[in-house]
Amino acid sequence: MSWLKKLLKYGLVLSLVGAITGAIAVFAAYRYIEPDLPDIEALREVRLQVPLRVYSADGQLIAEFGEKRRTPVRYEQLPTRLVQAITAAEDAAFFSHPGVDPRGLLRAGIKLILTGKRAQGGSTITMQVARNFYLSRKKTYLRKLYEIFLALRIEQELSKEEILELYLNKIYLGHRAYGVAAAAQVYYGKHLDELTLPEIAMIAGLPKAPSAYNPLSNPPRALTRRNYVLGRMRELGYITEQEYTEAVNAPITARRYAPDIQVETPYVAELVRARMVERFGDAAYTSGIEVHTTLSAKAQAAANRALRRALHAYTERHGYRGPLAHVDAVPDEPEARDVLLAEQPHVGEARPALVVAVEKRHAALYLEGGEEIELPWQGMDWARRKLGKQRLGKPPRKAAEVVTAGDIVLVRPARDRKGKPYWRLTQFPKVSGALISLRARDGAMLALVGGYDYYRSKFNRVTQAKRQPGSGFKPFIYSAALEKGFTPATLINDAPVVFDDPALEGAWRPENYSGKFFGPTRLRWALTKSRNLVSIRILRSIGVDYALRYSRRFGFDPDRLPHNLSLALGSASVTPLQMARGYAVLANGGFLVQPYLVARIVRNGETVFEAQPLEACPDCPYKELPEPLDGEGLDHAPRTITPQNRYLMYSMMQDVIRQGTAVRARVLGREDIAGKTGTTNDQRDAWFNGYNQSIVANVWVGFDDNRKLGRGEVGGRAALPAWIDYMREVLANTPDRSPEMPEDMVVVRIDPKTGQRAPADTPDAIFETFRKGNEPEEASADGPLVPGGAGDPAGNTQPLDLF
Repeated sequence: MSWLKKLLKYGLVLSLVGAITGAIAVFAAYRYIEPDLPDIEALREVRLQVPLRVYSADGQLIAEFGEKRRTPVRYEQLPTRLVQAITAAEDAAFFSHPGVDPRGLLRAGIKLILTGKRAQGGSTITMQVARNFYLSRKKTYLRKLYEIFLALRIEQELSKEEILELYLNKIYLGHRAYGVAAAAQVYYGKHLDELTLPEIAMIAGLPKAPSAYNPLSNPPRALTRRNYVLGRMRELGYITEQEYTEAVNAPITARRYAPDIQVETPYVAELVRARMVERFGDAAYTSGIEVHTTLSAKAQAAANRALRRALHAYTERHGYRGPLAHVDAVPDEPEARDVLLAEQPHVGEARPALVVAVEKRHAALYLEGGEEIELPWQGMDWARRKLGKQRLGKPPRKAAEVVTAGDIVLVRPARDRKGKPYWRLTQFPKVSGALISLRARDGAMLALVGGYDYYRSKFNRVTQAKRQPGSGFKPFIYSAALEKGFTPATLINDAPVVFDDPALEGAWRPENYSGKFFGPTRLRWALTKSRNLVSIRILRSIGVDYALRYSRRFGFDPDRLPHNLSLALGSASVTPLQMARGYAVLANGGFLVQPYLVARIVRNGETVFEAQPLEACPDCPYKELPEPLDGEGLDHAPRTITPQNRYLMYSMMQDVIRQGTAVRARVLGREDIAGKTGTTNDQRDAWFNGYNQSIVANVWVGFDDNRKLGRGEVGGRAALPAWIDYMREVLANTPDRSPEMPEDMVVVRIDPKTGQRAPADTPDAIFETFRKGNEPEEASADGPLVPGGAGDPAGNTQPLDLF
């Protein structure tokens, strides 16, 4: 047996030599590689590529931008079952090995020796962290050595929990999902703590091969992989036999989930995205930026509904264009019907529907997903056929004149006068619109709708559309007139006139919308009824140059406004946002605020920007108009009109709703709302600009190509309904609070025909408010106009020139 002893002896010697040689080789390799190993401490400060996210003021998600969907989570937020599933599938000895698994490496080495091929496996979670954060994906022996030594160093510097946290936030899991939290959202639309055991096992099976084992791309292989993970969990005692049996028999429930957008406002999302890219460059999409806007989720939802309903109502008034499509034979199978409807767009509340059967006064419709509804007569009796630009067919008498079986139509939910819901036939509006709402005290944007459908037109009409405001500009002229000494009782002659204005290139014969003339008219009543000729005479009296300078008090640039009398009729080109800012001055007590959208920017948990808007300060003492008007050096927004001027304007614009062109808004049952309609020549633009002391909301309706809206489509008909619907929701359960009268003001009984102080025996006298010292005197025997009185704002000894 001496030969056996010799063999053992030589074997031991060779093994020892081999071990020493191997140790020397490993040491030499380490000394060679060690200078190039990165600083592990950097892993503690690692910046994962996290997409740009935009939120409402109340924390609801508006949008997400970026190629990688990732939501980093801390180890404490990881469900225990998920940790068990991941380690069972990827590295069962993770919590016990030093960073490398010798047995796994040995198996891979033997495989290499026997087959000459590199084997899969042998990489621990720590080695994968080393590879994912520091090394390339290229498979070489040198890279493997780097991976091993780096893993050992990582284990020395970081805890197991920190390593697993890095791993589960970094790994790619298919379909743009990076990290387990993102995968839970992408495949199941859930947060991690909401996942079931089969769903956890499905996600845990993805790191090995995100494409091959993907439940969306390859369900059979994904199912096999999921059940393997469940089997490993059972073997390791993480789950019971019963849990295993129930889980392996569970069906695949994964499907592609888009980001969980909670607030629909793509126009706002694009505004924020553009600003962030302007500030941060391409890093905006990857550096974990969270933008918290001023938007109210409730207000935005109300604005979306309000504007869309108004645009649908407009398009329904102008005739039915017919069905979206038609099929000759209505399929019986729900699946086939769903295929037909899936080809049609869904926008807001409007949904495509398939007409299944038609009776005399109603029709049976099918909605995608198997829902069957009835289209009643009240939902289609409006549908006169559109024959031309301004021509409509006869009103329909039966349902068959409107729809036929096989038609694919658009329907929207509606309510009758008693509040009972029903479905209403509609169509996609070709008309455009916009709604912007501001918080009056500081200009924070509460809601913004830049059009009917962002995905049809990305043109943001709130910020980009420059349109004529029409009569909506008159309040700024009237405010200037009050500052010049006019009063709400000042009489101005509403009579025909011809102006030879060189700035208007010839004679100009303005008219009222009604085409009628009403003679001497009090300022308050002229604004209430939106009398054009009165506004023009006022502007001519105070001077165009003065009115232009005064417009700065409402945020307008005089150089961009018309320098002629047409300014009184709103011939300027302004955006809805500019108009909202101007009306905010009237709402908040006379302060010029700066509209803003971004309240706070957070980058990887650190606040890098926080808005500090200048707010209105109604209790602050009035000071002369500051220069510049941007409020620089002030601790509050600059007050640009006096409290008395603002009170009178608010009061007069309350009358616009109480008895003027916006009387429909009385349906809200509030006393604190005020506003002004606006309609331009030939009804090309329709506006309503309104507010209470807290909220400003401006609505514009028109065509992008500036064509006519049609006869009768004035601001009070086309735009006001959207304002009413919006304010009904946002003002619900809020106090009805009108402004308090400032100091130095008096209330006087006047004769409504003359504007003068009324004698005690005047039968139809009314009360009017004046600045103290500017109230009218008794009417003289020679006529209603008395020097220094309501009809003589300049204090001249001659009556006011009524041209």
